Amino acid sequence: PYANPALPVTPMPRRSDPKPARAERTSSYRAAVKPAAARPDSAKPILAKPTSAKAAIARIQAAIRAIPEGSVAGYGVVARRAGLAGRARLVARVLSNNDDPTLPWHRVLRSDGRIAFPPDSAGYAEQIQRLRAEGVKVENGRVRDLARADADLDSLLWAPPRK
Repeated sequence: PYANPALPVTPMPRRSDPKPARAERTSSYRAAVKPAAARPDSAKPILAKPTSAKAAIARIQAAIRAIPEGSVAGYGVVARRAGLAGRARLVARVLSNNDDPTLPWHRVLRSDGRIAFPPDSAGYAEQIQRLRAEGVKVENGRVRDLARADADLDSLLWAPPRK
């Protein structure tokens, strides 16, 4: 209904159009067409994304267990260390469904250092109590040196071995 009869009509390309001429098929074309598994440079990354929910939960729990006593980490930091960058909400969901009493859930805070529980809740009081028992300074429901504690944990994990 809105076509202009003065303009020429060009057909849309179809999937059945022929492949480019043989001269146009360069090595980059063949590499793009060849399946990824057949390419020699298609090694999986060290921290490949987990293929199942159970694997993701296990990795998140392992990252939480790796936080040393007296240190804290944000939900996003835990997700990054578990190989799930950008999945901070998944970390919160895993912690909310946690039934393992040995998991140090109290070491995970918001990115600004605040405790995620409402201030008048039992969980808020318990988290403050557990953090203070480990020697973490908590003022008004906030750990002030969260970024420094995160850097300390990274230096512990990734520093070269001492001789």
